[in-house]
Amino acid sequence: MHDAVRSMLDRYNCKTSDDYVNALREILQNMALLGLWRSKFFEHAAFYGGTALRVLYGLDRYSEDLDFSLLRPDESFSLGVYGDSIRREISSFGFHVEFEGLKKGKNAIESAFLKANTYRELIMIEADRDLTGEFHPAKKLKIKLEVDTIPPGGFETETRYILQPIPFFVRVYRLPDLFAGKLHAILCRRWKTRVKGRDWYDLVWYAARYPEFRISHLESRMRQTGDYRSEEPLTADKLQHLLMEAVDALDVEKARREAGPFTRDRHAMDVWSRDFFKHVIQQIIAI
Repeated sequence: MHDAVRSMLDRYNCKTSDDYVNALREILQNMALLGLWRSKFFEHAAFYGGTALRVLYGLDRYSEDLDFSLLRPDESFSLGVYGDSIRREISSFGFHVEFEGLKKGKNAIESAFLKANTYRELIMIEADRDLTGEFHPAKKLKIKLEVDTIPPGGFETETRYILQPIPFFVRVYRLPDLFAGKLHAILCRRWKTRVKGRDWYDLVWYAARYPEFRISHLESRMRQTGDYRSEEPLTADKLQHLLMEAVDALDVEKARREAGPFTRDRHAMDVWSRDFFKHVIQQIIAI
């Protein structure tokens, strides 16, 4: 095993199968980001979403996907040109990974999957822990990459540094714009009967640590997706009303179950209720 990978894995103190899956995914995410940095990707795009919060700002839950936004609209953009760089980077640390591009949908999101057969290798590496009963050797770990090729305006970015597996930097949305994106997900994400509890977990995290969000960027996102059509600007009062409606419609137990596998301390969600989320919403600050 590569020394850098061992050092990264040891930091997680894995005890359960979920711990191992989440740790491996995060290690591969960092390697993919490193490959993107080497290929100058961040001259054209910025990191955002839950994984950006986790990797760069210490969000205390795991995240699955790598989400990015171009700095300016470019419908011809393709993730495929970065696939070889990502594969080379990850293979240099001893992992084999497949890069599979997806057809661009109507929503102008360019997508791809990284697929790695890391479970078999982990079973061999951690043989003394007898993980054979917890992982299917043929199962692949998947990481989805998504790039918004027609980003809404009004956001700011900054440079943040990552120290493992080697030091490098990424361009990322500033926190008020990241928070605006999360509020857009809470209000506008359409998962039919599913509930993404991780969005609500992140809302609590933001409210407790970085409660300011850029309301103009949130409005731009909502207008782009057709979720805000008023001729009047979006105000903090209007947003509070929309968020309260979202809380009233929330299935709290479904949200708790969805977020659970991505957290180290599920008791952090014991307090969840509609009244709790209404209190949380009152703590956030529009700028």
